[in-house]
Amino acid sequence: MKNRFTLILVLLAFTINNRITAEQIDIEDVRALALANSPSLARFQLAVESARLDEKTRIYSNLPSLSLGASASGQVWGDTSLQDSMRTGASFSVSQKLFDGGKSIYLKAINAINTELTRQEALAAYFTVLDTADNAYYETLKAAAALETAAAAMETAALALSMAELRLESGMISQGDYLKAMADQGQKETARNRALRDLTVNRANLKNITGLGEIPELAGIDFNVYDDTIRFLSTLPEEKIILLSDDFSNAVKRNNPGLLKTSLQLQIAERNVGLAKKDYLPSLSAGISTGINYSAAGGLSNSGGSVSINGSIPLDYWVIGAAVEKKRIAQTEAALNHRDAENTLAMDIQTALLDLIASTMTVQSARRADEYAQRNYEYNLELYKLSQASVFVLSDAAALAGDSHTQRITAEYGFLNGLSKLRSLGAFDSQDEVINLLLQKQKGL
Repeated sequence: MKNRFTLILVLLAFTINNRITAEQIDIEDVRALALANSPSLARFQLAVESARLDEKTRIYSNLPSLSLGASASGQVWGDTSLQDSMRTGASFSVSQKLFDGGKSIYLKAINAINTELTRQEALAAYFTVLDTADNAYYETLKAAAALETAAAAMETAALALSMAELRLESGMISQGDYLKAMADQGQKETARNRALRDLTVNRANLKNITGLGEIPELAGIDFNVYDDTIRFLSTLPEEKIILLSDDFSNAVKRNNPGLLKTSLQLQIAERNVGLAKKDYLPSLSAGISTGINYSAAGGLSNSGGSVSINGSIPLDYWVIGAAVEKKRIAQTEAALNHRDAENTLAMDIQTALLDLIASTMTVQSARRADEYAQRNYEYNLELYKLSQASVFVLSDAAALAGDSHTQRITAEYGFLNGLSKLRSLGAFDSQDEVINLLLQKQKGL
C-alpha cells in the first residue's frame, strides 16, 4: 500500500491540469484535486522525507570520521618580524568508534521504525483527505438534488395558487382555501431559497477542498451498481451480521494506519529499553592523526603521526538503572495504548459496519416510500386539476413526496459515506475493494 500511496502522489501533478479544464468532474477527479491541494498531506510527505534522511544520517554516523585542519601564526610585534616568525600547518585525522555497546544496532532499528511510523501518519492523513473529499462531493450532490426537489415543489405550489385564484373568482373555493394556497406557495419558495443557499455553501466548501476557482458540473452517482451490495446487506439476519463483523474486522485490522502506528510506537518503546541497557557496557574508539608544518626558519617538516585508543566504563549504574526503568514504564504505556487502539478500532469497525447495514435497510424502505409518495402526489395533483381534491390534500401530498424523496437521497448518500468510512478504516485502495470483500463474505455466511 505504501508504494501505491507514493505513486498516487507522484501522478497527481501529471493528471491535475487535465482535470481542472474538464467541463464535468467526477468523484475521482475531486479526490485527486483534494489530495493535491491538501497542506496537511504535503506536510506529512515532508516528514516522511525527513525521517528517511534521519536513517541515512544514522548510517553515515557509523562510518569513519574524517577531518582536515589548518593553522597559521606569526609575531606582529617585538624583535622578530612577521615574515621570520611565520608558521603554518595542516593536519588530517581519522577517528572510528570500534565498539559502542551495541547501541548502533538499536538506533538503526529505531530510525527505520520511525520512518515507517511517519509513513503511516501520512497514510492516515491521505485517507482523511479522501473522506473529506467524498463527504464534500456527496453533500454537494445531495444539496443539488434537494434544490431540484424544492424547485419542483415551488412550481407545483405556484400552479396550485394560479388555479386557486381562478376558482376563487368563480366561487368554487373559499377564501380559506385560497389563503392556504398562498401560504403553501410562500413556504415552498422559502424552502427553495434555503436549498439554494445550502448548495452554494457546499459548492464553496468543494472549491476550498479542491482549490478550484469554479466548480464544473458534478457527475451523478449511479446507485444501480450498488444494488447487489444493498440487497445482500439489507437482508442479513442478526446472527450473520455478527459473523460478517468479525471476519471484516480481521481484514481491516491488518492495514489500519492508526493501529499500525501504535504497534510501531510499541516497537520503538521496546527497543528504547534495549538501548538504555547498553549504557551498562563499555565503549571503545580509535583515532589516527598526522600533519605537516612549515616555518620561515625551518622550512617544511612532518609532524609525524599519532594513534589513540579511548575507552570508557560506566560506574554510575544507579543512574543507568533509573533510565532503564523509565524506558520500561514508557514501554508499558505504549502497550496499553496499543491495546486501547485495538479495542477502539474494533468498536469503530463494528459501528461503521452496522451503520452501513442500517443505511442499506433505510435505502430499501426509502425507495419504496419515495415511489408510493410520488404516485400519491401525481394522483392528487390530477384530482386537484379536476377540482376533485382541495388545496389542503394537494399540499399534504406534495409535502409527503418531498420528504420521502429527501429521505431516499439521505439514505443513499449515507450508504456511500458508510463505504468511505470502511475504506479508510482498512486503508483499502477503493470502495470497490470494500464491496468485493463484503460480497466475498456472502459465500461463507
